[in-house]
Amino acid sequence: MADRYDDYTREELIRLLRERDRKPKFGLVWERDEIEHEKAINDDFVALDFDAGLSCGEAPFRNLIIEGDNFDALRFLRMTHAGKVKCIYIDPPYNTGNRDFIYNDRFIDKEDAYKHSKWLEFMYRRLELAKELLAEDGVIFVSIDDNEVFNLGLLMNRVFGEINFIANCIWQKRYSRENREAIGDAHEYLFVYSLDPAAFKMQRGRIPISLDQSKVYRNPDNPNEADPTKRWQSISMTAQGYRPNQMYRITADNGKIHYPPEGRCWSMVESEFLKLKSKGKITFGKDGNGVPRIIRYLSEVDGLVPWTWWPHEEVGHTDEARKEIQSIFGTQTAFETPKPVRLIERILRIATKPGDLILDFFAGSGTTAHAVLKLNREDGGNRRFILVSNTEATTDAPDKNLCRDVCAERVRRVITGYRNKKGEWVEGLGGDLLKTRGASFAYLRARRIPAEMILSGIEHAQIWTALQLIHTETLTPFDAAAPVQQAETENGIMLYVPKVSEAVIGILEQAIHDAGTAVIYSWQSGWLHQHIEDERASFQAIPQFLVNRFGLGTRT
Repeated sequence: MADRYDDYTREELIRLLRERDRKPKFGLVWERDEIEHEKAINDDFVALDFDAGLSCGEAPFRNLIIEGDNFDALRFLRMTHAGKVKCIYIDPPYNTGNRDFIYNDRFIDKEDAYKHSKWLEFMYRRLELAKELLAEDGVIFVSIDDNEVFNLGLLMNRVFGEINFIANCIWQKRYSRENREAIGDAHEYLFVYSLDPAAFKMQRGRIPISLDQSKVYRNPDNPNEADPTKRWQSISMTAQGYRPNQMYRITADNGKIHYPPEGRCWSMVESEFLKLKSKGKITFGKDGNGVPRIIRYLSEVDGLVPWTWWPHEEVGHTDEARKEIQSIFGTQTAFETPKPVRLIERILRIATKPGDLILDFFAGSGTTAHAVLKLNREDGGNRRFILVSNTEATTDAPDKNLCRDVCAERVRRVITGYRNKKGEWVEGLGGDLLKTRGASFAYLRARRIPAEMILSGIEHAQIWTALQLIHTETLTPFDAAAPVQQAETENGIMLYVPKVSEAVIGILEQAIHDAGTAVIYSWQSGWLHQHIEDERASFQAIPQFLVNRFGLGTRT
């Protein structure tokens, strides 16, 4: 065991001992190497390569699909999207031992003595990075089953803080009985954490009322009434507790006197009650002497407060998800463990508004993007998505590419339309891509660049991609024929000069004049600064700006 420390420096060994001293004596502990963890985060650079052939629609692209290790993609996104993501949903490997979890390019089986430690380390690295991407009021949903539910709960508390726990929702994934085990497995879990629980509660969306739930709203005078402004139900007018100004006497229509029951008070002050009564919004029952209740019309119901029980009737089940895959690809084997679109739709309804950014870094078959596109079509929103998926290639299947062949292909078909297994044409959710740019995506590949190779290894197109994603919400491919790359920002214009020359001076001066404010990136920023004396322009050196923002070579 001692040999593992032979190559560490004195400073690294001291740091390791200090970390051990700080380890909690109670809570989640697993076998890990913290120095190697930090080296993995900071000792090389990650760039993204744009693939026009696998992208969908026309630039500027508002959505991204990234192929590669999600650890690398998250490191890149930490540089470009820190604090920008409103909602993260992930469906990580469940560590079942049935070839569902790849660690260091190999499947982890049931007999692996360190299978839980490997899974925890794998998840910890990614959740730590994901936390940095969330907006101040951001929220994360994580799917899991019984194999790691207890470990994940402790891990989520460690990363996001126990005080930021919102709920553990139960998804009923089956509609038929499971009889293979001693007790049938019918559900999975969804951990929900927010960086600001109070803000989440204030902003949280409601879920639509279902047809069955709406049946309790009736018109007593017309049982077949369809008009929601005439269908109603009565709700209680009492509240728990004692408030002196809500303890008044109420006289029913037919003369009976009512007071709040013991231990309760009326749910409103008397003036508010009288206002509702004058509008015909209070009922005293059929005989006119009943306890007062509030009349609520179906048209006034803006949805239901979500709770932790998510039955398959409302959000779908695994068989529904497989049929969705079959409809798109003609086979259920394209992806073995998809989630139903309705499940992700519910998450988005609860956690997002029409202009929010959603991230899924275990994108699988692309269900999250499908749900985003569907909800945007429904409410006219312009939610954006970032999906990250690995190829899932292994030594046994070196040519497998889940991201390209399943994830991106599904999203492409959902956008443009496709012919299902029955031969029927299914209209795409993207509409006219020339007009609906929100329904398109850029396909990118994550690529590691060793620290010592930054100066010679990073390409102009990779730099331009990173700069755009830092400053804007869209992505336009690098134009090799243009001497200056330009993109509008909230505060003016951002420019990248791949190669300085006298000729670019005039282009830059005109751009500054037109935009009013400009930030200019260049490999020779000092030279440009000397030749452009304009206080409306600021200059940043490449690649130093990206290296510093990425955190290359630092210790956290």
